[in-house]
Amino acid sequence: MLKKVLWSIFIFHLLSTIATAQTNQQIEIFDINKGKVIKTVQLNSDLQQEVKNFLYEITSIYVKSNPIPNSGFMIRIPLEPNVMVKNRWFYDLVDEVIIIYSGQEEPYLMIYDDENKSYFFTFKGDTAKLLDLLNFKP
Repeated sequence: MLKKVLWSIFIFHLLSTIATAQTNQQIEIFDINKGKVIKTVQLNSDLQQEVKNFLYEITSIYVKSNPIPNSGFMIRIPLEPNVMVKNRWFYDLVDEVIIIYSGQEEPYLMIYDDENKSYFFTFKGDTAKLLDLLNFKP
């Protein structure tokens, strides 16, 4: 009987921890040169809408052989709820977007499918507004 009670408490604790972690999602800005997260920002509806617009404005596949640059920064933005992306290159739910800034070319997106395979895309959109909303100056 004691084992059942302890297991129930343990399972309840796990479930409550998972629920808390999902509601407190943060945007992370990762500096490639430093190799660490340099800023976190609380996710809000304006930031999320801006990223959704980027997803809807995907223009093509990013074709360089090494998509992760040696310098620059990346912004990881979780999406809650997930966003369905339907275009000729990608058809799946997206739960997070990573915007990559290399400093040498226009920013581009990295997204994952349900099997965690990464895809890289170019998009139309002004990322200056996103950077302003994040209060981040590169």
